[in-house]
Amino acid sequence: MRIDIVSPGTYTYGSLVLGGVLRDRGHDVKISRNLHSQGEVVLLSLFSTLQLLDLRIRDFVAAKENVYVGGPVGLCPEMVLGELNPRAVVSGEGEEIVARLVENGPEELAGVAYSHEGEIIKSPPQPVGSLDHALPLIPDDLAQQNVRGANVYIETHRGCLGSCTFCQVPRFFGRSIRSRSIENIVAEVREMKRRGVQRIAISGGTGSLFGYRDQINREAFVEMIHSLSQILGKKNLSVPDMRVDLVDETVLEAVRDYTIGWVFFGLESGSERMLKAMRKGVTVEENRRAVEMARELGVKVGGSFIVGYPGESREDFQETMSFAEETMLDDVFVSIAEPIPGTPLSRQILDMPKEELALYQKHQGEYKALRLSEGEARCFELMLQGESSKPIPRALSQGLYNAYLDESRGQGRDIRRVIDLLDKYRDALP
Repeated sequence: MRIDIVSPGTYTYGSLVLGGVLRDRGHDVKISRNLHSQGEVVLLSLFSTLQLLDLRIRDFVAAKENVYVGGPVGLCPEMVLGELNPRAVVSGEGEEIVARLVENGPEELAGVAYSHEGEIIKSPPQPVGSLDHALPLIPDDLAQQNVRGANVYIETHRGCLGSCTFCQVPRFFGRSIRSRSIENIVAEVREMKRRGVQRIAISGGTGSLFGYRDQINREAFVEMIHSLSQILGKKNLSVPDMRVDLVDETVLEAVRDYTIGWVFFGLESGSERMLKAMRKGVTVEENRRAVEMARELGVKVGGSFIVGYPGESREDFQETMSFAEETMLDDVFVSIAEPIPGTPLSRQILDMPKEELALYQKHQGEYKALRLSEGEARCFELMLQGESSKPIPRALSQGLYNAYLDESRGQGRDIRRVIDLLDKYRDALP
């Protein structure tokens, strides 16, 4: 059977894995980042709620008969079915059901939802038995992709121990950690390099959770990234995303010795009150100590922050600004609080009057003339602060100023669109 896998804009890792499963099943599988297909069946991989509002994606699905949608958007299948009307939606892990789905249809499959005579039929998802899988389907142009500096992010494990209100990972994959074997990962990376892929990043939410069994398995983590570094070279391997409470000297030394030497901590806020509201499970002091430890060991540190979180006061935000100035991070990422489907934050935002959310309040401070919302203004301010507080700050050119301004406005616009969409399906949200 000719099956087309479409991953609009960016090849998701899941789309590559499912392609490998179907290829080894004997199907003729093609994978593309472009919205075109000649296959009898189309698998559409969507990672963002905003993609459900993309008119090009809507038109693409409307023109096809057998389109199956998967990815993180599947946590609310009612929303996907309502907006795109595909044949079915996969709401969980798809490796063990994808072949039966495309060969026999969605009926009686775990983790699949579809419409039948005006009623939505759905069944709960089941986690896969083993994360070890056949070699992924590697597109010829994967080496041309650039996602935060890497050609591709690969998965070494699933699950997260955290309870962060804004994160979808534990809701999608659970809180038990399941890891691939090092042999399976190494074979995959060797094949990717053979196919021209140069830069690989390890995803999974927190890289050091690889091999976790009751405690951090430092030996497994070090062995894994050492093995990959020998294949790729340390300048082509990154393990960016880490929780500050799941790193120590051994983990950070391995990051320094076997990768590009960066970590990106989810710091989120410099306010103790907001970290508790986010259920981050760490303190401001723990954030500070992790940054200091990484720097002492020669590891560069990037930090991500969330602004405009429900209940964040101007004082809370100023504490975050002060934290960014004090820690002098090598890079800073700022996001306005986004209600991702299936997270406690999405329900919290929908249950609040809009006028109480910073995203809908007019900014009356220093940047009033820019006509930003309070949430957008905080995003913009913290981006500027992060830039000026770097160990080697860049001159704030007009181009950089405008780029940060456009980014802040764009985030605000997009998140308001997401909120309106989620509000439409609020009764169906998990």
